[in-house]
Amino acid sequence: MVKKLQKTSSGDKSGAQLSGTVKDSASQIWLAGLGAFAKAQEEGGKVFDALVKEGLSIQRKTQAAAEEKISEATSKMANMATDISSRASGQWDKLENIFEERVSKALNKLGVPSAKDIDVLIARIDELNRNVAKLSAKSPAAKRAAANGAARPAAKRSPARKSA
Repeated sequence: MVKKLQKTSSGDKSGAQLSGTVKDSASQIWLAGLGAFAKAQEEGGKVFDALVKEGLSIQRKTQAAAEEKISEATSKMANMATDISSRASGQWDKLENIFEERVSKALNKLGVPSAKDIDVLIARIDELNRNVAKLSAKSPAAKRAAANGAARPAAKRSPARKSA
């Protein structure tokens, strides 16, 4: 450390001694500054490298945490989208059913048969055709007509002329 000034009784010696002490102190301060500067330069690279390593470590941790949060948010949003989509789909189905019922009622009021009505009529026609086929197969007149060839469609005749 810097040497402390000593008090002396003589004035001349004290001025010279004081001047020497100040010079010694200034020299020591200068040398201490140079030593600190050299040490900072020497260890500065090491400190810089250590800081870079620590910064890289913190960056990796932060990035991993951010990716985890993004993954969680993405998962939540996907679940919400699926939920909303299923709700909307249910609403569309209800709307579609209401629309179909109203169109069906309007067509019914106009006298347009529904697909169900047409299916019932087709089934009824099929049943009638089967019954006609059964009856015609059993009747004796139908057998005679088949034997005589009368079952074929008749040729178109020209109209008879009236005589004058």
